[in-house]
Amino acid sequence: MARGDLILSLVKAGSSGDKTGFQRSLEALVAEERDLRHHVMADRLAEYLKPANGTSSHQPLSVRVSDLYVERVPRRLLADLVLTEAVNEACQELVEEQHRADLLRSHGLEPRHRLLVVGPPGNGKTALAEALAGELAAPMLAVRYDTIVTSFLGETAARLGLLFDRVRAQRCVLFFDEFDALGKERGDEHETGEIKRVVNALLLAMDALPPYVVVIAASNHPELLDRAVWRRFQVRLELPPPTAKQAVAWVRRFEGDHDVKLSLSEKTIRETLGELSFAELEEFCQDLQRRLVLEGPDASPRTIARKRIAQWKSRRATRRS
Repeated sequence: MARGDLILSLVKAGSSGDKTGFQRSLEALVAEERDLRHHVMADRLAEYLKPANGTSSHQPLSVRVSDLYVERVPRRLLADLVLTEAVNEACQELVEEQHRADLLRSHGLEPRHRLLVVGPPGNGKTALAEALAGELAAPMLAVRYDTIVTSFLGETAARLGLLFDRVRAQRCVLFFDEFDALGKERGDEHETGEIKRVVNALLLAMDALPPYVVVIAASNHPELLDRAVWRRFQVRLELPPPTAKQAVAWVRRFEGDHDVKLSLSEKTIRETLGELSFAELEEFCQDLQRRLVLEGPDASPRTIARKRIAQWKSRRATRRS
């Protein structure tokens, strides 16, 4: 929303006694000030913000809000990733909607801002969240479950409330890795009432987030997610393991980015590395690069590559047995 519209909305809500509208407009104004790096003004305005859901105002929480997440400066863009055409197109559309939010609002629309990414581990869910944050030039706030989830009745939901109250006042990408840890199916007879309360609190908090807060949730086990949680996400993407063609493209990009020649033919990559995840490909290439550096310029790169491939095959066979 343009600054003039924000101020107008703030005055309108204040004069009419609309506390909810006043809160929303003030949060958006604080976020805009932070975007403009007017941190002093943003902090002064933020002093007038009240907890959106009322949970953090009376909970005796022994945790600071800054302990509930880790802020990361994004160092990737979408062009740095090897994505399927469908995934790349969906991400580009979300980025465009965020950048052109004012145009959408002039037509009574809001940009999409809730994204669910599923798939096997090691195939780029976290990297995709970072790349989207990079495209949006926004900080990536990765939620820390070790400080969010507690054994005390009601405190996990209260800490979630504290987290969401904080992020509402800035433009950011809020990233939930292993989201099934929080968004479990409430109908599961093996789960406790506390889990159900946490899911309820999570759904309410997500619904109340403004569109300039982009929520990205990643899950290796989407079948565990509550059905209502699924419906909250406007964009749902699946990141499968890389195809042989994508594995070749990834290795070639690694060589270019690191100015190194790994002496891996396309045939070798397809036949021996084609079953690896993106994370395993990165680990393998770094391992091979490390050996090339340590063995020096007189060593045979092809011989080193064959040895590392044999070791990786043995390691994967051990994992499967």
